[in-house]
Amino acid sequence: MSKNANEGVIHMVMFYFSGTGNSKYVAELFCQNKNIGCHSIEESIDFDKIIKAEDTIAFCYPIYFSRVPKIMREFVAQHLNTLKGKKIIIFCAQFMMSGDGTRAFAKLFPKNYIDVIYTEHFFMPNNMPDVPLLPIANDNSIKKSLARTKRKMEQVCRNIQDGKIKKRGFSIISRLLGLPQSLILPAMERRANRTVSVDSTCTLCGLCVEICPMDNFLIEDKKITHRHRCTMCYRCINKCPEKSINVLVSAKIRKQYKGI
Repeated sequence: MSKNANEGVIHMVMFYFSGTGNSKYVAELFCQNKNIGCHSIEESIDFDKIIKAEDTIAFCYPIYFSRVPKIMREFVAQHLNTLKGKKIIIFCAQFMMSGDGTRAFAKLFPKNYIDVIYTEHFFMPNNMPDVPLLPIANDNSIKKSLARTKRKMEQVCRNIQDGKIKKRGFSIISRLLGLPQSLILPAMERRANRTVSVDSTCTLCGLCVEICPMDNFLIEDKKITHRHRCTMCYRCINKCPEKSINVLVSAKIRKQYKGI
């Protein structure tokens, strides 16, 4: 991406994690606007080589109760040395209000380790069908959400192009909103690791084994078992043909989020 002839070329790349498509949509909108590379952290590529070649690294991920998902935390830890000194752009996809979702990502690094130049939160459809209080979006609400996200991303890209610095999630109010949520999530992660379940309607099709980003599932003794490695992405729940899988709540789900 080139700002102008005098300022030279800024080398940038996007890394994202997306469980059901929301964060992927946000990441690809940005990359299409900026004409930069876009990579899922699930790809089998030399990430360190790519990071070394770029000035600025953009990240996009779903935020869970003001905490970065386990798979993205592990990715950062794996490539921490290579990311040192890089300019960082942070986007997170959220449902309702996460508070300091982008700041939670910045906190994965030691103080003054990276240079955070822009952050933003994007409101996206709910993908958690096993939480009864959170309704799954219908087609009309999804359409409105995507249109809103597209408009917001256009403004974000103009801001970055103009050199405007904005750090959503870093204010005192955001921190206060995020604090109680961030205290809740570790317990929820532990619960998810214990309570992931597959009921008797499972046909052993193996789809969950294939699509889980954490390699959490396996087929043993003619049943699905798990390795206690859930990252709460909800991909398996929303993709299971028989609606046989639950993470947090054991009741049979009625409607799945099909993604974008």
